[in-house]
Amino acid sequence: MKKSFQIGGAFVGLIVGGGFASGQEIMQFFTGFGTYGIFGAIVAMICFSFLGMSIAQLGYELHTKSHKEVVYHIAGRSFGSILDILITFFLIAVSVAMFAGAGAAFYQIFGVDPIIGSLFMVVITVFTLMLNINNIINIIAMTTPYLLGIMLIIALYSIFTMDLSIAEQEILAQHQRVAAPNWLMGALLYVSYNIATGVGMLTVIGSTASSRRVAGLGGLLGGVILGVLILLINIAMFAKMDIVAGKDMPILEIAANMHPIVGIIMAIALLGMIYSTAVGLLYSFIVRFVPPKDPTYKPVVIMVGAIGFMASFIGFTTLVSRVYSLMGYLGFFIIATIIFSWINKR
Repeated sequence: MKKSFQIGGAFVGLIVGGGFASGQEIMQFFTGFGTYGIFGAIVAMICFSFLGMSIAQLGYELHTKSHKEVVYHIAGRSFGSILDILITFFLIAVSVAMFAGAGAAFYQIFGVDPIIGSLFMVVITVFTLMLNINNIINIIAMTTPYLLGIMLIIALYSIFTMDLSIAEQEILAQHQRVAAPNWLMGALLYVSYNIATGVGMLTVIGSTASSRRVAGLGGLLGGVILGVLILLINIAMFAKMDIVAGKDMPILEIAANMHPIVGIIMAIALLGMIYSTAVGLLYSFIVRFVPPKDPTYKPVVIMVGAIGFMASFIGFTTLVSRVYSLMGYLGFFIIATIIFSWINKR
């Protein structure tokens, strides 16, 4: 059971990057649809749970070290090669977005030059990737309880100090920018683009389980925890729509309004989420080409980290707007192949 919780925690830590923890992704895919965002969060929980379970079990069965074996197994040689290329591209693109996001967060929180923030995130990410896979999984999983605890506090505070009525908050929510035409598509797109990037590391995480059942339970738990976090962040922002409307980092805004110390704690959580996602995705990208035990692994980690740092100068907002939406729609192909594979086995 302990291993299942570790797998679930690592799954959550892998998915919840800067946009998730800051509330910006949840605003665009869920809260912007008002009360319907709650239904969207429930749909996302169900999808994450099923897909997390299926991918982790595939990872265990194939004992894979990268996503390549899994996509070839479920999609065949021709279609699998296309998915392999897309996933590999998304892994490095979102890793770079995390480095850029760290720079933006350091600037907003501490007033530090974004280049310093990005460099700091690259350095600690590269250092972490020098460890063995079990240590990497442990580090990614460690951030999950911390985020769960602080989000529960912020959600309760938001509900009990809500100033406007639900109808008034609903009107404000409808004026926010959304990333999908409706709440259902928003939920499905959100799951899709996260699975597109998370499938690589989740298969590696699943391969470390002691049994197929442990791997599946870990993926299932991770999906449930993700759903709970989406619900908490969604409810917190909806209850404080008058405060967070139009803000780049809405959850930080609520935390800072509670107390400056809470704002700092939330800022640390945000950086922790960016870090855990950057570690998971960059590791998945590198092991696609170089096994961890290969003598060239560490030099490649340093080289890719340096390239990622230079690419982060493009900027967080630009990277997110150009990569995430495309990734969401293409991620549907990956989900379809996973579901088809699951039905096939039955």
